[in-house]
Amino acid sequence: MKKTIILLFAATMLAACGNNSQKANPETTNAEKASIDSTFVLKSDAGKACNIEFGGIKFTRALNGADSLVTIEKDGRLRFDAGEKKDFFCDPDGILTNITAPILLTEVDNTKPFTLTSKVITGFTKTGLYNAGVLYIYANDTFWQKFCFEQDERGNHRIVSVRTMGTSDDNNHDIVKQDFVYMRIYSNIHTVAFYYSLDNKDWQVVRLYKNNYPEKVFVGISNQCPRDKGSFSHFEGLSLSTESLSDIRMGK
Repeated sequence: MKKTIILLFAATMLAACGNNSQKANPETTNAEKASIDSTFVLKSDAGKACNIEFGGIKFTRALNGADSLVTIEKDGRLRFDAGEKKDFFCDPDGILTNITAPILLTEVDNTKPFTLTSKVITGFTKTGLYNAGVLYIYANDTFWQKFCFEQDERGNHRIVSVRTMGTSDDNNHDIVKQDFVYMRIYSNIHTVAFYYSLDNKDWQVVRLYKNNYPEKVFVGISNQCPRDKGSFSHFEGLSLSTESLSDIRMGK
């Protein structure tokens, strides 16, 4: 009888411990675990120091020579060039990994809301597969997301998002029939949201996810040319604000 009681008590305690273990992290996913791994801590050496101002934004870091590839033109647009086979993608298989695209970055306080917005005009060509004008949120080379106005395999110009935590996913969104689009990255501290607009008035949400970036993170702009000999994109009306949106789904 004593043995039976002891065994029942031990089984109860093990079950309780198991339940407590499950309750401690009921919503923890592999992605969230990865986000707090030391691999993803913000590096202080993100690119090299630079001093470029555009749209009221002071860009202080340049990856892959970005500071030498931007030109502020007489019409007030910023032209961003990229050389041959410049991309930023961490292939799940490792075969297509390429993190050579130039990126211009500025640091933001991720404990407060922020909104990065720009009109993006990508220099599309017939041979420019995956050419794109890009907005970024960036912690380091393996923890970032890019938001692209990109040319796809069929020659369509579409909205594309790539989220990277160690390796990259790849998401093709809406096709855009005009040669420019307005793009926006927003954080309300808890959630990161991506939007696009055809007229800078009505915004379409593209992606929402938990904000698991460090307290200090970078946002920025880029141009990529993964397959062609070189390309350029233009950015207009670039702005960075700390105002909160009233409706995260509507992007306003």
